[in-house]
Amino acid sequence: MDILLVDDHKMVRDVFGFYFENNEDFRIKGEASNGQEAFDLISKNTYELLITDINMPIMNGVELVKILKENSSPLKTLVVTMQDDLTHIKQMLQLGIDGYILKDSGKDTVLAAINAISRGEHYFHEQVTKRVMSSVSGNMSNSQRSLSTVALSDREREVLKLIMDEKSNQEIAEELHISTRTVEGHKHSLLTKTGCKNLVGLTIYAVEHQLIETLK
Repeated sequence: MDILLVDDHKMVRDVFGFYFENNEDFRIKGEASNGQEAFDLISKNTYELLITDINMPIMNGVELVKILKENSSPLKTLVVTMQDDLTHIKQMLQLGIDGYILKDSGKDTVLAAINAISRGEHYFHEQVTKRVMSSVSGNMSNSQRSLSTVALSDREREVLKLIMDEKSNQEIAEELHISTRTVEGHKHSLLTKTGCKNLVGLTIYAVEHQLIETLK
């Protein structure tokens, strides 16, 4: 797996270089110090995995991942950052990243994350998962917190997938050949069934309960 490493600290990039030294399965094919440099490299070269920080000059990690998603990039994405606040976690989850780990993770965690992503799985640092779970629990009613999954119709799953793709009501309606009022009805049903208060909570719920896997 060819990797593009993006971090504004050379020391961090050097540490990752050490991690992958003599690794036959993964290699760092390119390096960049900010999102703009990374985007330029991606435009000219082929990579399979993007490892990126969040806070960087010129173009940060969130902006980089967002523009790649807008351009339908097939790149897998692993976020490696010091940012463990829910705001940044939500932003990245909504963009459909494949993994999120913290910079205080050791080599074993880094390699475990990359191996999982290479297998088509997701990998989130334990602390990140706890914050997501806490948020999900806060958005669910007491009667629904014990539910590990919810029963969704095929149409509700289709609507959920499009919500997670950040489609508007009109875009969802056009793609599924239904009215916008019907879309709103499905959204209300999804929120009711999951116990979420808003679409952000619904997105996080889908991630935590691995609905992403069944929606692909």
